Amino acid sequence: MDAELAALAASGASSLVGLMVSDAWSAARGRVARLFARGGDEDQVAGELTAARDELAEADRNGDEEHRADIQEEWQLRLRRLLRADPGAAAELRALLDEIAPAEPAAGGVVINNTVSGGTHHAPVIQVGQLGHGTFGSRG
Repeated sequence: MDAELAALAASGASSLVGLMVSDAWSAARGRVARLFARGGDEDQVAGELTAARDELAEADRNGDEEHRADIQEEWQLRLRRLLRADPGAAAELRALLDEIAPAEPAAGGVVINNTVSGGTHHAPVIQVGQLGHGTFGSRG
């Protein structure tokens, strides 16, 4: 398997495991099951995904990082097998990852613009997640 597909399998497994324990899992589970089933038994794959999600939840409750890593490795191996057997699945996996795991922001920070309208404000209005260096001012 070439390095690009191996990296895709690793990224896919990491995103899949993270998604399994998130609120977004219910919306993505069907698409993930279809990807792995590739025309086969989606219900069986969905059951396997549900079992993996239950194992992850238990591992997280117990702080068992080793078990979590094992589950991720298992799904990475399954993705590698899928990509070897059907190279066309790579495009579908990339599209799925783009939807369920948006790219990380570029290095160097994120630009956030907030607009406050209406009323009179006699001081800066600040919405904070993290506050580092900021510039406050007003437009003419």
